[in-house]
This record gives sequence, structure tokens and C-alpha cells, in this order.
Amino acid sequence: MKKYRSTKIILMIFLGLMAAMILFAVFFRDAFVSLMQKPALVAHARFVHILAASAFVFNAVIGMIWERQSLKTGSKEVILYTYHTVTLLDSLLSSPLIVLTLIGGISLSFGIGELMQIGWLSVSFLLFLLSGVVWVISDIPTQYKVKRLLSSMRAEDQTLPPELIRVMKQRSWIGIAGVLPLIAVFALMIYQPNIIAVADWFR
Repeated sequence: MKKYRSTKIILMIFLGLMAAMILFAVFFRDAFVSLMQKPALVAHARFVHILAASAFVFNAVIGMIWERQSLKTGSKEVILYTYHTVTLLDSLLSSPLIVLTLIGGISLSFGIGELMQIGWLSVSFLLFLLSGVVWVISDIPTQYKVKRLLSSMRAEDQTLPPELIRVMKQRSWIGIAGVLPLIAVFALMIYQPNIIAVADWFR
């Protein structure tokens, strides 16, 4: 319990930091934009954004591959150890990395214009949100299913229930669905194509 309490405290600190920056940007926009136009701060924000985004995608991809490979072993111990390790890394890394990615990205966006008025930037933001929706409505519920099925197992069971194997295989496809939008975001950030902004889609 102590371990999870520390994780929640760290997450709340990051969420508080993000909320403070958003409020500052909203109520003191001119000062925030002026601040973010300073070369040193722009460089720091870009570094945090790229590092956090890369680490988040790397963690998601490695966890997905590791979990899928463990299923191929057919070993109860290997599968359970892998699952517990992957979910631990998710709880420790994913949420803070998402917050840092958003902080860096939103900070940088104020220096180049309106977020929803720039084609590649607005679509990137939309895809990032789409990836988050996939994780929230699909990955989190399957994690609860896995935990429920694990809690129903007895210590003497030598094999995993077929339902548990099915749900864990399903998690692989959910992982792919969540990672693909992020890969598209990386492509948009690098190539910055001239595309229609999200704000103009319904005009």
C-alpha cells in the first residue's frame, strides 16, 4: 500500500503542476507567451516534451511486446511475473510521462500560435487524446478483469484460466490501437505537414 501511496503522491504533484501552468497560461497569457519565447525555456520545454513522449511510447511498446512474448512461454510464473512488472511500470511511469508530455507540448504551442488553429499541431493533439481514450476505455477495464481473474486463482493451480489468457491477448491488440496514434503524432511533429486545422473541420 505504501508503494501505491507514493505513486499517487507523485502523480498528484505532476497533475498540480500541469493545472498551475494551464491556469497561468489562461489568466496571464501575455506573460506566459513572453516567458515561453525565451530561448532557454523553449529549449527546456522541447527537451522535456521529446524525452517524456519518447519514454511513454517506449514503455508502452516494450510492455506490450514483453507481455505478448510471455504468453508464448505458457509458463504461469513467467506470465504472472511479466504482467505484474508491466502494470507496475505503467503505474509508476505512464501517468507522470503523459503529464510531462502535455506540459511540454502545450508550453511550446503558445510560442507558435493557437493550438487548434495550426493543422499538424491540432491533429497531433487530437490523436494524443484519442490514444488516451483508447487506454482509458479499453486498457484499464481489461486490467481490472485480469486482477479479478488472478484473485480467483488458487496457489496450487498449475495453469492459467483460458479466460485470463484471452483477456491478456486482447490487451496486446488494445496496446497496438493505443500506440498507433502516437506514432502518427511523432510523424506530424517531425514533418509538420500543411494540413487543415481541427478548428476548420466543421466550418
